[in-house]
Amino acid sequence: MADAARRLTALAEELLGTPFPLRIRAWDGSEDGPPGAPVLSVRHRRALRRFLWCPGELGLARAWVAGELDILGDLYEGMDRLSGLFWERGAGPGGGVRGALGAAAALRDPRTRAAARELVTLAGPGLPPPPPREEARRLRGGPLHSPRRDRRAVSHHYDVGNDFYALVLGPSMVYSCAYWTEGADLEAAQRDKLDLVCRKLALRPGSRLLDVGCGWGALVLHAAREYGVRAVGITLSSEQAAHARKWIAEEGLADRVEIRVQDYREVPDGPYDAIASIGMAEHVGSARYRAYAGVLHGLLRPGGRLLNHQIARRPEPDEEEYRIDAFIDAYVFPDGELAPVGSTVARLEEAGFEVRDVEAIREHYALTLRQWVARLERDWPRAVRMVSPGRARVWRLYMAASALSFERNRIGVNQILAVRTPEGGTSGLPLRPRAWTEA
Repeated sequence: MADAARRLTALAEELLGTPFPLRIRAWDGSEDGPPGAPVLSVRHRRALRRFLWCPGELGLARAWVAGELDILGDLYEGMDRLSGLFWERGAGPGGGVRGALGAAAALRDPRTRAAARELVTLAGPGLPPPPPREEARRLRGGPLHSPRRDRRAVSHHYDVGNDFYALVLGPSMVYSCAYWTEGADLEAAQRDKLDLVCRKLALRPGSRLLDVGCGWGALVLHAAREYGVRAVGITLSSEQAAHARKWIAEEGLADRVEIRVQDYREVPDGPYDAIASIGMAEHVGSARYRAYAGVLHGLLRPGGRLLNHQIARRPEPDEEEYRIDAFIDAYVFPDGELAPVGSTVARLEEAGFEVRDVEAIREHYALTLRQWVARLERDWPRAVRMVSPGRARVWRLYMAASALSFERNRIGVNQILAVRTPEGGTSGLPLRPRAWTEA
């Protein structure tokens, strides 16, 4: 077979109903497609067998993670050209793959049986290849978003090695979008984000802060060191907690900061003056979100503030048809869910919060993700040694596609400031609260 690329191009155009926008390089060394375009490298026929046995997004994702598919050249341009075909809204949180699913449906259409036979011929004989080992197995241990199941989901994503996260995130160890100004580098932008959160929460010496989903401890450390607070950080990741405790001890702040491996539903020692939830609520789930907001409301003192920093998806025309992204669920955030920002605001209000400010910062996340991808690619051999080739490929695909999703307004991210306003109605906010952006 010396013309696999030409046959693949024709097959893709038949199934997708549109010219294929990338050049294809096949396992037999052949190439076909627009000159100068990024190259979709199909390195092994197994990639086609994966799609044949598991049509749609998950089959394609397995081929990518296994190293049987890749984009050569400009990764972002290649993925952008595929947008609307394979990754309609980007293979990031809440993304979808209508084109791939449409191609899968076409394989079952009697009118395209010839294309189906061609795919079988190109794929070659064989049983379905086993999924790459990085794929999350079906989570056990309780209903969706029960404490035990949440621990397993968090462990799949976060307990892959602190050194790997340090390579990707940089010294700040902040795993949420930075807050950029002209000329800033990643470290400065992350420091500015942490400081913005502290100012929105009006932290003062002696304030009691709870960080729900504290990660590796950057926010509680910054708040204790720069604002003199007493802080508690909770996480379900034992590896994160170990790193945070060591870091805090090295900074001499162990007497003011406590790190717990604890579920948000198990925090016993409110009230707090302020609560931060930065990039954690995506793990809560829509069915549990009202209860989650109620727990945080109950942990705040009257007049206390909540800063909820959360990725948002765009509303679906029919909300009942929303499906968790198959690639994200299998390889990145098992059981993760995104909600439109309006739904999040409504759930917070139902729990008793007064929502006082919503700041949309999606462009900031696109910039942050591009920096993380650049760090990963720059130190790729070491990243592969730290985790595995498949895990590193998961991260490269996830972060690059997510950057495009933010840039193209397919998903967003918002900081929502809410107050547990006392019965008298005094929120404690200044008349012009956006002054915090000027500090």
